[in-house]
Amino acid sequence: MGKLEKLRVRILSGTSDTNIEFKQLCNLIKQLGFAEKIRGDHHIFTRSDIEEIINIQPLGSKAKAYQVKQVRNIIIKYHLGDHDVD
Repeated sequence: MGKLEKLRVRILSGTSDTNIEFKQLCNLIKQLGFAEKIRGDHHIFTRSDIEEIINIQPLGSKAKAYQVKQVRNIIIKYHLGDHDVD
């Protein structure tokens, strides 16, 4: 199990939403096939076959807990990472 797959499992568990590194979350989202645009401190991720847009900002070096939850909901809804993540 690779580093990004371990992160995906941590996010799906929902037990450490306040302790997810922002850069790692961005890398995971990109690994899941999303394109990234950066506007100031907003990192905006889109994917053509996914309706939702992911818009996240750092809180220091960590990701905001409610945004980790939003990413988790998208991973679950679209079954992302089942075959996409190393």
